[in-house]
Amino acid sequence: MPKPPAKRTRIKPKRSKTAPVAGPKADRPFAPGYGIVGSAEGDGLLPWSWVAKKLNGCRTFWLATVYAGEGRPHVMPVWGVWLEEAFFFSTGRKSRKGQNLAANPSCTITNDDGEEAVIVEGSATIVEVAAKLERVALAYKKKYKMDPRGMGEPIVEVAPRRVFGFVEKSFPRSATRWKLQARNLPPPPR
Repeated sequence: MPKPPAKRTRIKPKRSKTAPVAGPKADRPFAPGYGIVGSAEGDGLLPWSWVAKKLNGCRTFWLATVYAGEGRPHVMPVWGVWLEEAFFFSTGRKSRKGQNLAANPSCTITNDDGEEAVIVEGSATIVEVAAKLERVALAYKKKYKMDPRGMGEPIVEVAPRRVFGFVEKSFPRSATRWKLQARNLPPPPR
């Protein structure tokens, strides 16, 4: 008499509620003349977790905006936090940064480390959700020992569209680009 087939029990691995998110797909930036190969060629793409590590370890960032009506760039240092896959900072409504972002929300944030650079291109919106403001304030208190809400000025969220990472010592192998779908924003102009 033949044996009945063994009953297979499918074991699902336990997932931690705090397991890191894999993040967006990494590929190579388009940079002709720099020796950067395609993402299918070579190795060295940086993991998405590297972005969070570099941004969380940075104290002062550079924010680039565009002068309203003039089309010329404006760059200033800012404090900020990387939280929930976005960058948050505070700025005065009447400051040049605030006026520029009110007219054109496109901006770029970089860390202060040219040897291990992170560049975040995205669109800025004012945070109005109380729970999100609280989470940002907690991150600011931990990092800077202050609550940005106390200034009475907006807290801005930069939802990334593209993020670039470059490590000087391993360039061009480490040149990495991540494309993200920015939350609740129209597609970028072409």
